[in-house]
Amino acid sequence: MLKYILSIWYWIASTIITMVLFFVVLFIVVFTFPFDKKNKLAHAQCFWWSDWVIRMNPYWKLRVEGLENIDYSKTYVIIANHQSLADIAVLYQTRMQFKWVAKQSLFKIPFIGWCLSLIKHIKLERGDFSSIKKLYREAAEWLRKDMSVLFFPEGTRSDTDTMNAFQNGAFKLALKEKKPILPVRIRGTRDAIPKGSWVFEAKVDAVVTVLPVIETSELAPGDFALLRDEVFAKISGN
Repeated sequence: MLKYILSIWYWIASTIITMVLFFVVLFIVVFTFPFDKKNKLAHAQCFWWSDWVIRMNPYWKLRVEGLENIDYSKTYVIIANHQSLADIAVLYQTRMQFKWVAKQSLFKIPFIGWCLSLIKHIKLERGDFSSIKKLYREAAEWLRKDMSVLFFPEGTRSDTDTMNAFQNGAFKLALKEKKPILPVRIRGTRDAIPKGSWVFEAKVDAVVTVLPVIETSELAPGDFALLRDEVFAKISGN
């Protein structure tokens, strides 16, 4: 019975805090539009949202490591593996400014998806070639404006402890724009959100590890496969 009570409490509380986030972000976007074109202040509101969403869940325990590898004055192509929707909340714990590359369906989720749109994150419509071209054009524009961009290069969440193969696009972009790659390893979030149920049962001990930066300035455009494989190996722990 306790797990049902705790689950009901968490879903209600997290929904309320996400609604509050949306209205705060909306207010900030409207009133900072003339001088905050990158929506940095609005993006920063997701930090306290992440704190509350994680801490309110009695089944979640999160550890963040490697923050010393982040130079907050630099612009990165951030590469992370993807295990669940909870990855959105845990990655805000890095306190980095960035634009997500996220599938279009996420932008349709009430309140949290609306926040993604307000803060001008980057939409990906799978299977639409023109959308993919637009995605990389937008990502390049943000990088040139000194705004980091975060990719999940597996394309979709892995259903096992083995990562899916990385797609090439993010690595080609990093080489073209001469931006360093910041690898981020996520472990333990796969079961953070119950599948096919609203009841939290499994204790989750998750870890987000920010790995050392991989420089790209000395690499040639044709080195994308080597770069991709190096990042894959580091994130997978091989």
